[in-house]
Amino acid sequence: MMLIRKKQPGPARRFFRNRPHRLKTIALLPSMITLINGTCGFAAIGLAAKGDRYYGLAAYMIFYAMIADVLDGRVARISKTTSSFGGQLDSLCDVLSFGAAPAFLMLNLLLSHHRQLVGSAQMILGDFFERFIWITAVAYLCCAAIRLARFNAENEEDETAHMSFLGLPTPAAAGVVAALVMFSQSLLTDSAAQTALYQVLYSGILYALPFVTLTCALLMVSRLRFPHLFNHLFRGRKPLNYLYFSIFVVGMIALCGLELSLVLTFGSFALSGPVRWFWRKVITAKLHKPAEPVHSTTPLT
Repeated sequence: MMLIRKKQPGPARRFFRNRPHRLKTIALLPSMITLINGTCGFAAIGLAAKGDRYYGLAAYMIFYAMIADVLDGRVARISKTTSSFGGQLDSLCDVLSFGAAPAFLMLNLLLSHHRQLVGSAQMILGDFFERFIWITAVAYLCCAAIRLARFNAENEEDETAHMSFLGLPTPAAAGVVAALVMFSQSLLTDSAAQTALYQVLYSGILYALPFVTLTCALLMVSRLRFPHLFNHLFRGRKPLNYLYFSIFVVGMIALCGLELSLVLTFGSFALSGPVRWFWRKVITAKLHKPAEPVHSTTPLT
């Protein structure tokens, strides 16, 4: 009796067959919105590279990426299409939009401004300032990547657990940097920008920008808690005070202008974590510290 030997599949066929975790379906709409986030971040880098009048537009693109970053998660939860693929894609686009784009925007803007200086200012700062800017940009990018990787490793799928963040979220850190750039560029286009006060304010913002960027980088990798504003404000029914606060924010934007309002909003949010930690650890601890017993100094008879 002749035995028929079954032909073994080739190495190429075995490679394609033995893939148990192969991705088969994705949520199209949330993924497209996430890719818009990454596209806006890439556009911000391209505009920042052009320099001159494009720094403000690059900052706007970072905020457009922020809007897309908020929408993709909401759309995925409403349509019940959340997945690990969407979370990983979101983090990759966030590294580009809120890590690389703000770092490159800050770097290119300050290098361009520094090289335009003449005379004693250029001699005093020298190459040290340029090295410091480079170190700050690299530190910001690395901290943003670490922050996102840590979030993916520690993330919980339950939406009710997302009422606060450990460390400053990357969109908020990028918002601080982008808002300062937008405000500084608005000073150049203002009709009153030719005055000496505006020029001093513009230079002060630029030279404070690397220190602010470095502070945001450290806050991203810290363990300080920051509130999840979207879940706090828009989930469930809220007290009437929330409406008053919303009206105040709208009025502040109308009174101060968009650029200054963004600086105040994102700056306040970034400072909220250290301020709450200081209040809880230092002020509250002192208020609730038990009083020490008073020992009498009267001599015993």
